[in-house]
Amino acid sequence: MSKQGRDEQNFPAIVPQRIESRIFLIRGQKVMLSHDLAELYGVPTRRLNEAVKRNRDRFPADFMFQLSGVEMSQVVANCDHLKNLKYSPRTPYAFTEQGVAMLSSVLHSPTAVRVSIEIMRVFVRLRRMLTSYEPLRRKLADFERRLLQHDHQITMVFDALRTLMDEDESDGPEKPRIGYHTESQPHD
Repeated sequence: MSKQGRDEQNFPAIVPQRIESRIFLIRGQKVMLSHDLAELYGVPTRRLNEAVKRNRDRFPADFMFQLSGVEMSQVVANCDHLKNLKYSPRTPYAFTEQGVAMLSSVLHSPTAVRVSIEIMRVFVRLRRMLTSYEPLRRKLADFERRLLQHDHQITMVFDALRTLMDEDESDGPEKPRIGYHTESQPHD
């Protein structure tokens, strides 16, 4: 059996939902953390970070950035699987889709290549899902616009009614009453 065949047998299937649960929206970008990527690639986080540092020119700011302490605290608070990072003296790196693709080239392993391919497939699927919601997004925006127009029109009606009511109250001297009068009521 070839080495590649043995590698594929030993390579555990990566469930797309497992990858999806490790994609975060940080600084307006979908990213994966170095901790999660190292786990998926089957390497220690330290090794992944060393490979990145040796190839720093391959990871510009739009491929990778380091989380701030506040960002790390928020991620750790919201994700049970990252509880080990709570006491870490270093903040993790966040890799964008392009950064994840670049990682497979600096890790130099068949596993890294296969994992990166699966991650890219998940990113593409997520992007397709978001674009498929565009018609719904447009309909909601149209509905919201109409609702705001109706709110404005209803407000105008109430303003007109209030104006009419105020005019009735301030029409000057009391007008004579029309209708049946009893003897005890004075006639005007």
